[in-house]
Formats: sequence, structure tokens, C-alpha cells
Amino acid sequence: MNIPLGVVLSVISSFLFGLLYYFSTWLAPLSGNSLFGWRMILMLPFLGAFMVREDEWRHVRDLSERLRRNPMLVAGLCVSSALLGVQQWLFLWAPLNNAALEVSLGYFLLPLTMLLVGRFIYQEKLSSLQTIATVMALTGVCHGLFRSGGISWETALVALGFPAYFVLRKELKTNSTGGLWFDNLLIAPVAVVLILSGDNSLTDLVKNPALFYLIPFIGAMSAAAFVCYTSASRLLPFGLFGLLGYVEPMLLFCVSLVVGESLPREQFMTYGPIMLSVLLLVFEGTTNLLRGRNRIA
Repeated sequence: MNIPLGVVLSVISSFLFGLLYYFSTWLAPLSGNSLFGWRMILMLPFLGAFMVREDEWRHVRDLSERLRRNPMLVAGLCVSSALLGVQQWLFLWAPLNNAALEVSLGYFLLPLTMLLVGRFIYQEKLSSLQTIATVMALTGVCHGLFRSGGISWETALVALGFPAYFVLRKELKTNSTGGLWFDNLLIAPVAVVLILSGDNSLTDLVKNPALFYLIPFIGAMSAAAFVCYTSASRLLPFGLFGLLGYVEPMLLFCVSLVVGESLPREQFMTYGPIMLSVLLLVFEGTTNLLRGRNRIA
């Protein structure tokens, strides 16, 4: 495992997802379903172009050969693509349907559930700084759950769905860009149906010419973010990969402040410990990266 590179790729993917969340607000009046459809459709060619350029297309060929030898693998890929598709749909649906708080709590719980999976399924150990970061993050998440009064289905879907997705890909040995490409390919028919069945989605494009430029940009950014995210998942231990997931919700939180939302005083105990946890992880990742460079030098 190349942990320093994995940390860098994980942080880059989090920044890209944060930008994606921000730019999605520019795509009105498209609905959440239409946004999901366009995003998943346009990810496919951008992801394919990246894979050809970086000589990653061999992963698609390898997986195609595996499917030829073992057709039952299609069932696993269908489940994998469904898990990914539901998460990406929820990411765009929640802000438009007054469920942003529930989903954000899910993203704050997600690194902890990933950590538990890494610890108890893959027997991974944490460093001292990672242990401290875990305790800080757990303090903030528990405070957030206490204030919200429980766990909604949206929160549970995020917190449990993503670990299931990554465990499944690991077990199927599809945790490569080729596996990601097949996941998007299987989602594409559903995405097309959502675009065509959406209220005035095609009419909105004609009335808002800027969408012709913004929608492909969202597709390209999504592809880049997922490539970095998938690569980081291969390079990092499961627990550390999960803990670094706190970078993304903190960035989404910062985006919320930029677009005009405010942080009530009573939420300081939720976000403060989590922010400290993120800073500790970034510090450790930066230190490991510098040590790796010094050894090479």
C-alpha cells in the first residue's frame, strides 16, 4: 500500500466532491432526478477517456474476461452499481427535499462505520494519532445524533450503504477504475429514464443555454473525483480510508457557509471535534508524505 499517495488522492477527491456540491447549486431549475441522470450519463465518457489516456482500460478488458468466464459475476456488479447509484441519487436529492441534515449526519457517521469494518472485518490497526482522531470524531458525531434525536433512513443509508459498497467491490475484486466504469455503465439506463421522464428537463436545457456548459463540467468533475476516490480506496487501509472521509463533509459544511447558511452556537460541539479530527489526519498524512520523499531522496 502507498499510504502517502492514498492520503493525497483521498483529500483531492474530497475537494472535488465539495466543488461538485457547490456547482450543483448553479444547475437550477433541473430537478434532483435530472441532475443525477445527467451526472451519471456524462461520467461514463469522461471516465472512459481518462482510462484510455492513462492506460487503465485494461481493467475493463480484464473484468470483461472475468464476466465471460463467470457470468454469475453480473449479479454482483448489479448490486454494486445499485449501491453506488442510490448514494449518488441521494446526494443530489436530499438538498432539494429538506433532507440535507439527515444526509450530512450520515456522512459524519460514515467514517466511523468504515473504521469498524476495517477493524473487525479486516483486522486493521490504528496509529496513535488515528485513535485520537477517532475519539474526537466520535464525540462530535454523538453530539450531532443526540441533537437530531435519532437516526433517519437517509442517515442510515449513507452510513451503511457506502461500507457495503466498498466491501462488495473488495470481495468481487472490482475495486479498480474498470469496476467503477462497469458500475456507471449499469446505472446509465436508469439515468436515461430519469432524464426523459423528468418534468421539462430537456426544455430547461433549451431555456437555459448555460446548462450546456455546466452539465458536462459536472460530469468531468465527477469522473475525476471518483477516479481519485477509487484509487485511494485501493492504496489505503480500510479504517484510514474511512477516517479521511471526514474531509468531505467538513468541506460540504464550509460550502454551506459560503452559500449563506450559518452555524448555530449549539452545533459547535458537533463540528469542532470533527474539524480537529480532520486536521490531525491531514497532519499525519502530510508527515508520512514528507517522510516518504525524504527516504526516496
